[in-house]
Amino acid sequence: VTKENQLNSTKPSVRKRLRLWPGILIAILILLLRYAIPAVFPEFLILGIFSGLGCGLLVLVWWAFLSRASMIERLGGTLLLIAAPIVASLFLHQSIAMGGQGMMFPIQCVPVISLVFIAWAVVTMKFCTGVRRWSMVASIILVSGVWILLRNDGITGDFSPDLVWRWSKTSEERLIAQEGNTTLELATATVVLDSMSEWPGFRGPNRDGIAHGLNIGTDWTASPPIEIWRRPVGPGCSSFAVNGNYFFTQEQRGEDELVSCYNLSTGDPVWKHSDSARFWDSHAGAGPRATPTLHKGRVYTMGGTGILNALDATDGSLIWSRFAAADCETQPSGWGYTSSPLVVDSIVIVGIVGKLAAYDLETGEPRWFGPDGGFGYSSPQLFTIGGVRQVLLMSQSGATSIEPASGRILWEYPWPVEDRILQPALVVENDLLFSKEYEGVRRVSVSQNGDKYSVKELWTSSEMKVDFNDQVIYDGYAYGYDGPYLTCLNLNNGKRMWKGKRYRGWNILLAGQGLILVLSEKGDLALVKATPDEFTELGKIKAIEGRTWNHPALAGNVVLVRNSEEMAAFRLTRDGN
Repeated sequence: VTKENQLNSTKPSVRKRLRLWPGILIAILILLLRYAIPAVFPEFLILGIFSGLGCGLLVLVWWAFLSRASMIERLGGTLLLIAAPIVASLFLHQSIAMGGQGMMFPIQCVPVISLVFIAWAVVTMKFCTGVRRWSMVASIILVSGVWILLRNDGITGDFSPDLVWRWSKTSEERLIAQEGNTTLELATATVVLDSMSEWPGFRGPNRDGIAHGLNIGTDWTASPPIEIWRRPVGPGCSSFAVNGNYFFTQEQRGEDELVSCYNLSTGDPVWKHSDSARFWDSHAGAGPRATPTLHKGRVYTMGGTGILNALDATDGSLIWSRFAAADCETQPSGWGYTSSPLVVDSIVIVGIVGKLAAYDLETGEPRWFGPDGGFGYSSPQLFTIGGVRQVLLMSQSGATSIEPASGRILWEYPWPVEDRILQPALVVENDLLFSKEYEGVRRVSVSQNGDKYSVKELWTSSEMKVDFNDQVIYDGYAYGYDGPYLTCLNLNNGKRMWKGKRYRGWNILLAGQGLILVLSEKGDLALVKATPDEFTELGKIKAIEGRTWNHPALAGNVVLVRNSEEMAAFRLTRDGN
């Protein structure tokens, strides 16, 4: 018996067959819930993100307790799956480490490392022990460690990072190098401005994205928009202000924040004003967020760090400057100071992270400060409601209406949301459309009895779940975005009429024809009918390359587009020409 036991003890142990089906099932769940379903149904993106993280935990449970691997492989694999990403996180580029409020790396890494680990288990199940173990170590370290070599140049609206090699030059660095190797020739002639600006700033004359008096040809197959010029531009989310043959925008160059004037016909630079300031976040990148405002020969600008400037529009010389962020004593914003200045009579008004501030147009001296509504990235909006002019600001707490001359609060409407970005829209004289980002829109009616105001909810709809793309209002309907999809909403009842293509873009309504110019997040310029009957795209061209989070502008029949890398001008064919 002893001899038989000795013989049995010398036989090599038989490795148990791995229980792979739970891992394969988890891999299928990751592919479906994290990637496939959100790609087709963007409203399930948040579910997909949490599903990816949850499936990562299931992989650990499967491998540690259900896989039937040897003890050393189960223990070593589990510890390595946890430790490798933690160690890698210590060496990440700032753009990835801070992305998604610190969650970008786990959100992106956990599903991938889970899939790779499951694939390793399936592929190597019949390999010898040494090869299995070393390949496991190598695959986990490789998938975790490659993130150390990457940089995030910003994210898209569906939270997809723009990953590049860590050592590659940014578009801003390439632009600075290009300008350093060439002499930047600024125009020497004095800028001559028209008395009225065709597109004075953010979203046009009334900040509603509506253009009047232009009829264009709609057959883009026969007569597509004609490119006039194209040139690189520094990073920033700024749009344009246009007067005559000149346009103004804001951009970043290294440690300097610029307000720039360019020639509309050629795209050539005319003058530049710089402040020693730089704002950056891991989502939109570097640069100012607001759009210049033109008024009576001056340019009013808000920088990404809270600097409010008044400049001479003819040469860019500084008239006055205020550090509005310090004036308001607000907490620093994670997404920068984004408010485009609003000129009303003798004051210029800006939103400072959910708090309105008014300054004297001539001197820059503070006139009044509004209440603190919490974080917000909306711009002040001027409306006339019930015959009374008032300035509205959307913020974390809801809507606040202010009498512009005195700064007195007229009314407040609570509808809290964490990050409020979008503008209110006027439906009819007393009715407004408010947005609650990622949830829906609400129509309210404002009434006045003496000095007292009341605001009544008419309806709330989740059939247009906006995120950071404003709507345009036309003929009783709102044209905005349900996630990334252009959507038409009936303003009588909040019912959706149609859901169109996936643009996730920025709209200009051509009111004379009932047409919408759409600049998509991918840089496409499209022409869409503004009709509730059905979605109809009349034409589309590729306008610019790269992620585009900047509103377009329209001057006559010239449309200006830009992002953080390039800008371009296109001439639209006028109707009949």
